[in-house]
Amino acid sequence: MAAADVHAPTKPERRRRTPAGRGPGTTRTAGDWAVLAVAVLIGLFIAFPFILIVINSFKSPTDYATSGPLALPAEIYTDGISAFWERVNFPQKVWNSFFISGTVAVLAVLLSMFNAFALGIGRIKGRMWIVILILLANMLPQEVLLYPLYFMFREAGLYDNVWAVIIIFTVIQSAFGTYLLASVYSTFPKELLEAASLDGAGRWRVLWRVVYPISRPTLSVLLIFFFIWTWNEFLIPLTFLVSNANQTVPVAITALQGDRLMDVTTTSASALLGLIPTLIFFLIFQRTLTRGITAGAVK
Repeated sequence: MAAADVHAPTKPERRRRTPAGRGPGTTRTAGDWAVLAVAVLIGLFIAFPFILIVINSFKSPTDYATSGPLALPAEIYTDGISAFWERVNFPQKVWNSFFISGTVAVLAVLLSMFNAFALGIGRIKGRMWIVILILLANMLPQEVLLYPLYFMFREAGLYDNVWAVIIIFTVIQSAFGTYLLASVYSTFPKELLEAASLDGAGRWRVLWRVVYPISRPTLSVLLIFFFIWTWNEFLIPLTFLVSNANQTVPVAITALQGDRLMDVTTTSASALLGLIPTLIFFLIFQRTLTRGITAGAVK
């Protein structure tokens, strides 16, 4: 029998066999360009407030009054940034926000994981009603919680203490985290859990050696979101942190709105300084966030 005539495909043949939209030489269609143009417009629309803040942060009040908010600054003016930095003791406010947000993020993720492990894998009695109750509690507006929380922490001696805010936000954030992780853990492969049990692993070991490594991308996403959400919170820190030494960055920014010495450029500078830490945090953990969101999307 004659040997089969087998030859390696040439480059044009490989290109022809490549599915549309996947090969390196694939040309973009009009629909692709339209989607790209819409994405660029949406990106510019989202970035416009940030660009406006940056422009006006480096303007003098006179320059702002003469040229308006959209014109570029005639010269770089940094007195607004310096005035806000010194007036509110900005490094201290950044440390307060970082300590509160970081502590809440870690504690809320741990509490969410423990609760979800009991609800999603432990299958405790009344699991569905507990999840529904947690979801309803998470939907309550913060204004409803202010008075009972104020009375409780005042009686406990934690009013005007950063730990009061940490406890409140740990419970609030972990409610959402428990609801999310309980849904994820309920679909956890039973084969892995049964194999770990056959090897003699207890529940604590199953949690840290089996469940935690697999769900680590999801936990990383929750950690990042909990940090950013807590950093941007305003109402509860404003209510419970009345002294200047305990205030967070959002509270410090709005506390000067009634100051007669404040102007538009100083307000823009304060908004820029308040935005930079969260922006740096997001850029540092951007890859972690991307990996966590896409984990499990492709087998």
